[in-house]
Amino acid sequence: MRFTLDSNVLVYAIDRDAGAKHALAANVIARAAHADCVLTLQSLAEFFNVVTRTKGGRKRALAPRLAASIVGDWRTVFPVHAADEFALVRAMAAVGRHGLSFWDDMLWAAARRAACWVILSEDFEDGRRIEGVRFVNPFRQENDARLDRVLASAPRSP
Repeated sequence: MRFTLDSNVLVYAIDRDAGAKHALAANVIARAAHADCVLTLQSLAEFFNVVTRTKGGRKRALAPRLAASIVGDWRTVFPVHAADEFALVRAMAAVGRHGLSFWDDMLWAAARRAACWVILSEDFEDGRRIEGVRFVNPFRQENDARLDRVLASAPRSP
């Protein structure tokens, strides 16, 4: 079963201050590298934005060059799917119908267009299914068995 990772999973994977979420996200990414996982261009862009921005006058979490290197590493491991005009049309039509923000609808539409049946994220209603795409919060312990099934999905063909 093909799946994708939301930007929050990517951010926790590099945030050593996130404790248990860091360890779990890093494990998810390591296991996803051997499964049928794709990343969306949107999630990679959101990751870069989050980890390089300043907050309240504090220094950036990561230098842009380091963040770009991490994104580059993930790009070599995972296929990357960008939203296209069909995903845009589907996302615009979905606004208001699913109760998601436009950008969440774009992520859903891009994932669906890439034939993903699961989005791993803590930002959506856990277990919700929209037009065949299920949202699974990998940080909820009660989802451990479901997460194991997703991460054990058949690997990508070379």
